[in-house]
Amino acid sequence: MKGSLGTSGGARVRRTVLGALAGVAALLATGVTASPAGAAAEEPGAVTLSAQEDARDFWTSERMRQATGLDVLSLDRSDVTASTPRQGEKTVVAPSAPASTVGALAFPNGGGAWTGGGAVVQTAGRVFFSYQGRTASCSGNAVTSANKSTVLTAGHCVKLEGAWHTNWVFVPGYHDGQAPYGTWSASKTLSTPQWTASEDINYDIGAAVVAPLDGRSLTDVVGGQGLAFNTGYNKAMYAFGFPAAAPYDGEKFIYCSGTTYRDFLLSSDHGLTCDMTGGSSGGPWFTQFDEATGTGLQSSVNSFKYNFLPTAMYGPVFGTDAQNLYQTAQSS
Repeated sequence: MKGSLGTSGGARVRRTVLGALAGVAALLATGVTASPAGAAAEEPGAVTLSAQEDARDFWTSERMRQATGLDVLSLDRSDVTASTPRQGEKTVVAPSAPASTVGALAFPNGGGAWTGGGAVVQTAGRVFFSYQGRTASCSGNAVTSANKSTVLTAGHCVKLEGAWHTNWVFVPGYHDGQAPYGTWSASKTLSTPQWTASEDINYDIGAAVVAPLDGRSLTDVVGGQGLAFNTGYNKAMYAFGFPAAAPYDGEKFIYCSGTTYRDFLLSSDHGLTCDMTGGSSGGPWFTQFDEATGTGLQSSVNSFKYNFLPTAMYGPVFGTDAQNLYQTAQSS
């Protein structure tokens, strides 16, 4: 199924959505019908305390298992109006996640289970939310931040087709319907100005500020990965996520790795050989990723695939607008 979304240049964007096996299917064609337990603000902003509590209660283990992965956005050749993200000075934020020894895994890798352990299995997790009356999931990652409560994800994992998602929670270290480090409800969701205004694929970056849980802040519990902005293209990167469309089921933590390239087709994104599917959207991409500790510098997120190139994943450049989004989130 195809829908129309605006672009920053005023043109209309046809977006199809990657389906299991066939490549294109209806967005969230299956899912569990649910009534939102509490609405997020129509503009990025505060979610009421009662809505936060309702969201935590709403996401039972069964609902988590049954949530449909929000498909990676899938584009045709005519879908993208090129825009170049603003670049500023290279900026690096160091990880605050505790290091732990892991074993070496294959590099490059087009998609496989992450068996190494390390800090990334705590900082990364699944994102759950209500979208068009269905339960849905994406991926996300906790990052070092002044408020110790910032999660990065894809823009379409906080807002899609003009509507902000509701019942938004982050479950770091998710596995088998379980939340080993708790279920963290968003007190605020936000995105880049370009995604918020017109859902420009080049700026498909989202963030959430999560409320304290049992008196503790998120990164005090799971740690936070570092970040890097304005670092350019052609980098050795690792991408992570919880793909939920076939051949995956949302229960396994998957990674891809390799040397990225600048999209040679239509967008200004990074490209990486990767077979992750719907549900992986918003999962972190790291530069300077250390397999020995599971820590790195987050530099992008899983965003979209081209219909005609299903083995490649694309992620937006973390330029000045991504950095401004991070600064806004961490100061909230």
